[in-house]
Amino acid sequence: MFLRNFWYVAGWDGEIGRKPVARTICNENIVLYRRADRSLVALEDSCPHRLLPLSQGYVEGDRLVCRYHGLEFDGEGACVHMPNQQSIHPEACVRAYPVVEKDRFVWVWIGDKEKADEALVPEIPHASEEGWVFDGGTYDVKCGYELLVDNLMDLSHETYVHPSSIGQLEITESLPTTRSDDTSVTVERWMENIVPPPFWANNLKSKEICDRWQICNFTLPSNVMIDVGVALAGTGAQQGDRSKGVTGIVVNCMTPETETTCRYYWGMVRNFDTHDHGLTENIKDAQAKVFYEDLEVVEGQQANLLRHPERKLLNFNIDAGGVRARRLIERALAANA
Repeated sequence: MFLRNFWYVAGWDGEIGRKPVARTICNENIVLYRRADRSLVALEDSCPHRLLPLSQGYVEGDRLVCRYHGLEFDGEGACVHMPNQQSIHPEACVRAYPVVEKDRFVWVWIGDKEKADEALVPEIPHASEEGWVFDGGTYDVKCGYELLVDNLMDLSHETYVHPSSIGQLEITESLPTTRSDDTSVTVERWMENIVPPPFWANNLKSKEICDRWQICNFTLPSNVMIDVGVALAGTGAQQGDRSKGVTGIVVNCMTPETETTCRYYWGMVRNFDTHDHGLTENIKDAQAKVFYEDLEVVEGQQANLLRHPERKLLNFNIDAGGVRARRLIERALAANA
């Protein structure tokens, strides 16, 4: 059910410190912490002795100590100390996971350790570039991650789910184009000569007629980056000149926990008013409210799917992006198998 040999977000950089943090990724229980030099460690979250979660323990020096009987593990998962034992039991070890830090996120490799390649860590566009700022939050969601991918690859729902912030009728009236290849799916929509919705009018600092765009890009295993923004109408945004507008990249990384739950990391990378920390917080609060509205939708869907497992989702023209993304996932699952 899960794509392996991929990097998944395990947390924001500021979430992982000296205190052990538990995560579930693709049905695997993992504990993360930092060594004294701030480097990261990710281990199986189960002491091999009596199977207590190691996340209930503590870090001493660079070692993770089990709170039950004091076994100590190094960053490679080897047991390096067993109280009251003259020798260390050969089976007293835990799995170590490749882990890296990039673009504000901590990423863990789920799959064959020897295949882990830092070059394969998904890109967060502009997240580390000068002139851009990135922040966001996290939701624990009671649905399979695929439902969130569907949601993010079909933004026509904004008209009805988010009418007071980013939704407007012109979204449903503007037909998107969909394209895909072996590794990604893109849905692109342009709305010309429209009144900007409240969120974008505030950030453009204008209610003048504008051109608006939404370019959703899905990449394996479960990430959707959405290039969004508005520019004053007729100033060439669609041709590449966005100087009369504002641009953001809506970041969506869905980390599957189980078949019916996931951890949703969201945020925005933006290139306007980047030194305004108050605006950063305001945008994060606004996004939190928007995405919470989505959670009510996708969790309701998941509840009905569990209640009626014989029922299948219907696909209409607006679902083209999500359908192609699911096909990519299915092909990758088949290849893994």
